[in-house]
Amino acid sequence: MLTPTEIAWFTLAALVLVLTPGPNMVYCVSRALCQGQAAGLISLGGVLLGFVVHLMAAALGLTALLIAVPFAFDTIRLAGAAYLLWLAWQAIKPNGRAPFEARLLPQDRPAKLFSMGFLTNVLNPKVAMFYLSFFPQFLHPDRGSVLLQSLELGAIQILVSGGINALLVLGAAGITAFLSRSRGWLLAQRYLMGSVLAALAVRIALSGRK
Repeated sequence: MLTPTEIAWFTLAALVLVLTPGPNMVYCVSRALCQGQAAGLISLGGVLLGFVVHLMAAALGLTALLIAVPFAFDTIRLAGAAYLLWLAWQAIKPNGRAPFEARLLPQDRPAKLFSMGFLTNVLNPKVAMFYLSFFPQFLHPDRGSVLLQSLELGAIQILVSGGINALLVLGAAGITAFLSRSRGWLLAQRYLMGSVLAALAVRIALSGRK
């Protein structure tokens, strides 16, 4: 139901957002650094299951809302733009915490690693905000089921997030070593992500309902 161009734009947006450090990335990378790659990947599995929970809740909620209150679309769109601006500030604000800093964590069993990854994501309000504020930018009620469109977007987002975070977990030690020698790269990454998020926010705020 989405055009190839829309899928490409959403994939790019999902890529930018997953590269913006948050609790999920911090937890998975921290596990990989202190307990090994396998622990990081198990934690990531729990995180991805958490995405499924958020996705289903958001898809069902948005479907019900847009059916009951059609004019709510523009309100949600503008809220999404504001949320992206907030993420941009989080990326560039002074003293922002880097996800590849080593942290001391206890050695946990696989079941606890998975459950902690799941809870880290399910209890993260940023994920719910992302789904509820960003999905409507790509939904088209006139094309059919909003629920199916939401699930399509969610599948793309979960694949992008899972793939990128898996690569970060597998390369965590090397990335940490590199950044410890070149802090300028980390600062450049933060400002690049912040600039792209701000540009997306402006584009969404200025675009009308299609």
